[in-house]
Amino acid sequence: MFNSSSSISHFLLLALADTRQLQLLHFCLFLGISLAALLGNGLIISAAACGHHLHTPMFFFLLNLALTNLGSICTTVPKAMHNSLWDTRYISYS
Repeated sequence: MFNSSSSISHFLLLALADTRQLQLLHFCLFLGISLAALLGNGLIISAAACGHHLHTPMFFFLLNLALTNLGSICTTVPKAMHNSLWDTRYISYS
């Protein structure tokens, strides 16, 4: 049987906290952790790219790992911060 009458338009997230003070605390915590991760990955990327003695396979993979980590941090954490700050619990499917 195929259900063609229903469709998914958004996902519903569970809230990390119900009070406004805890939501602001989560926002500040996410902001601090994301800035520390961005700074750490930026340092790894700049050190591996600028240091000529670091052009080895190990640092090539470390550079790729830092770029992947940077990409995931830049997509998921701002959405979590937005949801925490504006008290929204929906993520659009598209």
